[in-house]
Amino acid sequence: MGRSAAFFDLDKTVIAKSSALAFGRPFYRDGLITRRDVVKSAYAQLMFRLGGTDEQTMARTRDYLAALCKGWPVEQVRQIVAETLHELINPYVYAEAAALIEQHRADGRDVVLVSASGDEMVRPIGELLGITDVIATRMAVVDGRYSGEVEFYAAGPSKVDGVRELAAERGYDLAESYAYSDSYSDRPLLECVGHPSVVNPDRALRKLATENAWPVLEFRHPVPLGRRLRERPAVPVAAAALSVGVGVAIGIAWYGRHRRTRVAAT
Repeated sequence: MGRSAAFFDLDKTVIAKSSALAFGRPFYRDGLITRRDVVKSAYAQLMFRLGGTDEQTMARTRDYLAALCKGWPVEQVRQIVAETLHELINPYVYAEAAALIEQHRADGRDVVLVSASGDEMVRPIGELLGITDVIATRMAVVDGRYSGEVEFYAAGPSKVDGVRELAAERGYDLAESYAYSDSYSDRPLLECVGHPSVVNPDRALRKLATENAWPVLEFRHPVPLGRRLRERPAVPVAAAALSVGVGVAIGIAWYGRHRRTRVAAT
């Protein structure tokens, strides 16, 4: 029997928000996105949610992602993420996910984050959780700026390509491995391992889980890192078993707040 691993989707699985959306406000503040980008991003996010598993929709989302990020200085993106990580991400890590990650480590498994968000975002979030292995979207870089080309879009079936490549490199037995996700778009990821589980699933994924008798987990307790360390383990894993790319929609959180502010003022 080979080694095994646990593959975790990130958004709404490990953290209680979209990792890309979380950085929308500082990206807007620092001039990387405009108000027009905010509206377009909101639309792209909506289309992905409504039909994200469709190959054509994923291609459109990938192309939008590439166009949005073209020309961004890579170091500026990394600096924004580093400066705001503890404020925007740390308080939203599910205690149940943190406990489950620790349990997999205790059982001798490697833990891997697999996300459609950009590597520049996902890797620091992984480091926050003590995870060094990441499969994420990678943008081409020329002279320190994103060129507008996507080298690897970690969404849908492409996530499985990344997982299988890493499994071949590390000698993982995928039949003995685990995967966790909240979205039906990750059906290929869940089906490529022997032990899939769904977390806070959307309607389509909940139906699929029921049909396949997959465990359904409900994560409800985001807890900052400091509290998790003081109260370890914050939430027992058993208690949980009750049941897109860099900036695919990075402005939607700011946009929603902006609209509420305008409505309140009228």
